[in-house]
Amino acid sequence: MNSQIHWQRPATSSTALESAVSPMGAIWRTIRGYILWSYERGSLHYDIMVTLILLFIFVSPHFINFKDKPVERNPHLTGVVIIPSEKGGFIYQIQASAVNTAAGQDVRRQLERIIEPISGAVSITRYETIEDGSGHPVSYKVWVEKE
Repeated sequence: MNSQIHWQRPATSSTALESAVSPMGAIWRTIRGYILWSYERGSLHYDIMVTLILLFIFVSPHFINFKDKPVERNPHLTGVVIIPSEKGGFIYQIQASAVNTAAGQDVRRQLERIIEPISGAVSITRYETIEDGSGHPVSYKVWVEKE
């Protein structure tokens, strides 16, 4: 009656169990541990699982086409750049190609038609033509006031 029970050790011999386990059983046990994520943090198998996940994340986009591309943003067709002015207003810089300077065309009115869809009803206080070295207009700087 003086026999002690060892809770940590099984009652049967461990050598008999080890000889009964086949190599395929050990492989399936390992795979089951990966699927159920049953390994302790910091163990070799845990590190292998994390490495496989990171490899999938960083390498798979090179081999798998996920068809995810950024949305192409087309700039405004007229190429309008808005710059804050010193007096609290805005200066609109418009490309010269957006304005038709043919005979009889009012440049001020064309500039208003380009600016109004962006900022609403405005009145142009002044505008200035920016030219390249050969005297061809490159862009227009337009100072506006809200109406």
